This record gives sequence, structure tokens and C-alpha cells, in this order.
Amino acid sequence: MSIHPTKFIFITGGVVSSLGKGITAASLGMLLKSQGLKVTIQKFDPYLNVDPGTMSPYQHGEVFVTEDGCETDLDLGHYERFVDQNLTRLNNVTSGMIFWDVLTKERKGEYLGHTVQIIPHVTNEIKARITAALENEHFDVVITEIGGTIGDIESLPFLEAIRQFQFEHKNDSIQIHVTLVPYLTTSGEFKTKPTQHSVKELRAIGIHPDVIVCRSFQPLTYDLKQKIALFCDVTTDAVITAVDVDSIYDVPLILENEKLDQVVLEKLKLEKHPNELTEWKKFIKVIHTPDLEVVKIALVGKYTSLADAYLSVAEALKHAAAVHHCKVDIKWVDSEDIERDGPEAYLSDVAGILIPGGFGSRGVEGKILSSQFARTKDIPYLGLCLGMHIAVIEFGRHVLRLEGANSSEISKKTPHPVIDLLDTQRKVNQKGGTMRLGAYPCVIKSGTKLFDSYKTRLIEERHRHRYEFNNAYRADFEAQGMVFSGTSPDEQLVEVIELTNQKWYVACQFHPEFKSRPQRAHPLFRDFIGAAKQSETVERT
Repeated sequence: MSIHPTKFIFITGGVVSSLGKGITAASLGMLLKSQGLKVTIQKFDPYLNVDPGTMSPYQHGEVFVTEDGCETDLDLGHYERFVDQNLTRLNNVTSGMIFWDVLTKERKGEYLGHTVQIIPHVTNEIKARITAALENEHFDVVITEIGGTIGDIESLPFLEAIRQFQFEHKNDSIQIHVTLVPYLTTSGEFKTKPTQHSVKELRAIGIHPDVIVCRSFQPLTYDLKQKIALFCDVTTDAVITAVDVDSIYDVPLILENEKLDQVVLEKLKLEKHPNELTEWKKFIKVIHTPDLEVVKIALVGKYTSLADAYLSVAEALKHAAAVHHCKVDIKWVDSEDIERDGPEAYLSDVAGILIPGGFGSRGVEGKILSSQFARTKDIPYLGLCLGMHIAVIEFGRHVLRLEGANSSEISKKTPHPVIDLLDTQRKVNQKGGTMRLGAYPCVIKSGTKLFDSYKTRLIEERHRHRYEFNNAYRADFEAQGMVFSGTSPDEQLVEVIELTNQKWYVACQFHPEFKSRPQRAHPLFRDFIGAAKQSETVERT
């Protein structure tokens, strides 16, 4: 079979931020993949941080981690979940990365004495990143989302690079602009001026959109689409309505109904085929089925006012609930509230307790109380990364009677550092990109809940941490009933712990949420929800 030239799609946004460019990119990627095309998706972020790894969740939401250990924007999680394929560090680019590489080359003298400028040096580096994903693998389509909104100063080098790239690949690239069409209730009408001005700003830079995706709370009329098409120099069929929906997983079907994929295929001169979305539609049917059982899960964290901080965890719970034909009701519990009021006030009505990853000491004692509540009340428990540390600390304090047991991250002076710094981290001074990151192998012990979930002895899961279980205490914990069901191949690192005398009590050092998919729920989340569903506190809508 002959290999066609790679086609390039660029997605920008205007008017306001958080319009859903990432979901648009992910949905289009899924639709094109269903056409039999090989697709990859990139995110170009204009901020000067090299990556979001050192940014607060309040600033940036969760940090997603790729298989090869890159800390990335949360949109890459959407890409992976929708397109159902693993991405790499080549799929995430920031201004920080670009400037770092340009200045490194300048210090090495690679520019032969030239004055280093935004054009051509920075824009050339950006253009090189657009095609970098093709170095080791051919893709039929590369979708590149540009973060921020049109008019942001930080975005200008990326937009200029796109302008140049599209001029150099005239027959193989298109531009999609996502914009807002607000509705004024006082006058009872949609307003297209924000879209017109956003496109005008884009055209002033030298970029002419081929498709306009209009966010609105209800479908646009044909007359409105004609008006936008006229003022923005696009065909009417290229004005796509992206209406507000209950679930992000509805978006591919909404865009398919608007024929976005067909318009894109036509403009890129690619062959059209019937879409194969059977499995996706089965998943959608389940999550929208009325009168399903509801399983209430407490997610105990310290960023619970911002759901994006635990985005992949929340999505993994939804995937798992669909497997069991139920719905998950996530009860967001601030661990500091538990410190103040006790766990009974917040956790007595839940069917399962989940403690996600995190850093720092704030709210830790509330998480320890939550872990103790789950263990003593025999409530299904799932701990992720810090959630495993919490389970170990709680067990050490209340079962082994190790007074003051703690993690050395939380308390440098703890007499019992049951969680301690990784040996490889002791001399690390820089914070960014220096943790144990990416996929590592884990050997599973037979006859455990972990083995029941995976049905295999060897797995690989993604990590993001500096601290681990302290092996000096391993024999003591085992003697009191804690099972180390997953370890590194050399058995030096504890990857998973569980308590076999509980309904379901499992905690892992890694982040399984990053590998969960709508059509393929992660085994640990699947079995956690399964155990929670069997508890007595299951309710019905």
C-alpha cells in the first residue's frame, strides 16, 4: 500500500479561553482514525515554563504523564483517551522548550555568528517540532492545537510559524478556528461579531481559517452559518456548530453529525469512508442510560474545588462505572475538612474511598483519617501514589503502633520514615523533570487482588514521584498482614500494597488513571468500582 503525504491540521481558538480546542482536536482525531487514517495530535503551549511539572494545579490543572516520562498539559490525556493510543514527549511543546533549544544552540555557536531572532530562528524551531513526530513513524494526519487565544502576545511566534508552515505546505494543511457565538437573552439572539473579530485578528497575522467551529449553547441556524461564512471567507458547510453537551464524550458524535470530518477530508483531498463508531456509541449509550444504579465514591484530596486537578482520575472512574452499567457520583471531599470535623461527617454515606496523588503536607492528616476509616469500616479503598503512602502511614501508626510514623516528605524528623526518598533522588536539586517519571515494569504476585485485576504477572504503569516505601519496615508490615502484591522486577521497590482481609483495599505507587480509556477501563478502577457497587450504600437514581 502506498504511503500518502502527511496532512497537517492546525487548531486555534478565539474570543475567550477554555472553549474546548483540546476536545475538538481529540474528537476530530478520533473521527479521522475511524476513517482508517493514522493520526497523532500535538499540543503547543505558549507559556515559558519548560513543562507544567512545577506548576500549581490551581494554575494548570493536573499534570499528565506520557509513557516516556514527559510531564504534559492535561489535553494530552484527552488525546490519548479519544484516539486510544499512547503519545510521547514529541506531542507536547512549550515556548520554554523552544527558547531553551534556541539558546542552547546559540551557546554552542550553531548559528554561525548570526543575530538570533524570533524570525527565523524561533519559528524554524517551532516548525521543526511540527514534523518531529514523523521522524520515527509515518502518520497520515498530524493535528496541532495551539494553546491560548488569538491576540495573546505569547502565541505570536507559534502563529507566525504556522503561517510559514502552511505557505510551505499549501496543498497539505488546513486551519481550524474554534470560537464563541454568544447568545444574549435580553435581545433573544446570537451574536456573530466576536467570531468575526477573532477571525479578523487571525487574518491580520496572515492565517486564513478553512473551518470555523462555533461553540454555542444550541445549534446555529443555517442563516447564521451563512452570515459567519460570508464575513469570514469560508464555505457554509465549513461553519460547524459545537453545542454544549452533558459529557465530553458526546462531542465526537456532535461533530460527526455536523460533518466536520467530511469537510476536513474534502479540504485535504483524502478519501472518505463510513465511520466505524460502534464501540464508542455503546459507551455513550451506557453513560446516558437513565435509572442506573449510582455508586458514590469519595475522592479525598486538597484541590477538590478544581476538578481539573484530578481530571484523569475522574474520567477513569466514569470508564469503570460504564463497565458495570452504573453511574459514579464523585463526592469531592477536602481533606482539611476531615481534619477539622472527622471522617464520619463526610464518608459515612459513600461506597468507596479514593485518595489520589499529590505533594506537600497540607491536608495529609485528613487523608490518613480517611484511609483509617476505609480500613476499619471495610469500605473499598483505592490509593494512587500519595494514596499508597497514606495507606502505609496509617497502617504503620495504627496496626504496627509505630508512633509518629510518617513520610520523610511530610516530616523530616519522623522517628519512623515508613515512606522515604528514593535513593536516586537524594542528590537531586532541580525540581523540574527530575522525578521518577513514565512507564516502569511491575511484577505481580499470584493469588492477589492485583493479579485478579490484571490477569498477568508483568505490567507497565506510569509513575510520577520521588518517595517510596521504606524497605527497612517491609518484614514488620508483612507480619501484620499487609501484602506487597506488586514490586519492581528486582523486588527493591514496592509498587502495590493490599490488605486481603478487606473487601477491596489496594494502593499503588503508580498512576493507573493515565492509561484508562472510555472503551477499555483500567483494571484497578474497574474492580474498585465493582467492589464499591456491591456495598450496602449503593443508591438508585
